[in-house]
Amino acid sequence: MKFGIIRERKNPPDRRVVLSPTACKKIVASHPNAQITVEPSPIRVFNDEEYAKAGIAVASQMEACDVLFGVKEVPIEALIPNKSYFFFSHTIKKQPYNRKLLQAVLEKNITLYDHEVITDQKNRRLVAFGRYAGIVGAYNGFRTYGIKTRGYDIPKAEELPDQQALIATLKKIPLPNIKILLTGKGRVGNGSKEMLDGMGLKEVSVLDYLNNEFNVPVYCQIDVSEYNLRKDGVKGNMQDFFDNPGEYKSNFFRFAKVTDFYIAGHFYGDGAPFLYTREDVKQPDFKIRVVADISCDIDGPVATTLRASTVADPIYGYDPQTETETDFMAPNAVAVMAVDNLPCELPRDASEGFGQSFVDHVIPAFFNGDANGVLERARMTQNGQLTANFAYLQDYVDGKE
Repeated sequence: MKFGIIRERKNPPDRRVVLSPTACKKIVASHPNAQITVEPSPIRVFNDEEYAKAGIAVASQMEACDVLFGVKEVPIEALIPNKSYFFFSHTIKKQPYNRKLLQAVLEKNITLYDHEVITDQKNRRLVAFGRYAGIVGAYNGFRTYGIKTRGYDIPKAEELPDQQALIATLKKIPLPNIKILLTGKGRVGNGSKEMLDGMGLKEVSVLDYLNNEFNVPVYCQIDVSEYNLRKDGVKGNMQDFFDNPGEYKSNFFRFAKVTDFYIAGHFYGDGAPFLYTREDVKQPDFKIRVVADISCDIDGPVATTLRASTVADPIYGYDPQTETETDFMAPNAVAVMAVDNLPCELPRDASEGFGQSFVDHVIPAFFNGDANGVLERARMTQNGQLTANFAYLQDYVDGKE
């Protein structure tokens, strides 16, 4: 089996890679029939020489490979017909901007596997960058807080080498006794929690967070059961919320009244209530002044998120009264950090972590007959057609929706 690691060609450039040199070495050591070729790249976080030193071939010979691994969408003109590809296609939600990409994949008889749907038998994702989004998002949030309050100034995450350097930088900042709220207990939320704990911040219970004042900065991590209530008054639970999101209403505002800095790391499903609305932000007792929206659902459950921001220009302001974008340093503005490709700022750590999961869960499927169905579940296209699991995309492909 010949695997190829393709050069990332999407703009803006992404320095991440599916398999680091270390991951490649593990694959060839564990699977004697595996061969790996790395396409030369001037931007990849691991340079060509690092792969060569690991004994991995570096050559522009992707046509000779059976399966090609990338991170971001491959430009249509760079797709090689009749190959198998892995990348984030951003088509499974019928994103209109990538319709032509999926059409081209089918026309070129490409077998496409999307990283986003590499799951186990219980539909849990096996490979993801979410943890690193949480790590970088929390760091960027503290950077935003420092700029907004003029309390301190720290470098951008992309200027530091790894997570430990991010934590070391944050441990030095002079934080006042603020309250920090973190939503989400999945990969993203727990990635952010790693940073808060690494800083040595005190975690407090929901009850204490809502009712007590502290002489040190504190944080509280909450999930859907703490910020949503069933409309009928019946006690709900997390599974019921996921099954029946429309039966719930937000109970978030009680947190907004006591929170200075909010980190949004939750998953938002269709039909779920907004955490807070634009009307909520207008209220005089809405206290949040800095939002790090890692989840970044545009014009969605976090009403202050009007758009995604960029690594180059990560912060904008939200004016509660006009509901429009403004200078984030304006006195009444909520400062919003909503970068939607956060792991790009920690490319080495993110690539190492993603690659290890890929080695553990995906590569074996090529050599054990896909015993656990990993490839089958992730396969979107085959023989010029959508697979059964993704037949719902046919109208999208045909341009009917």
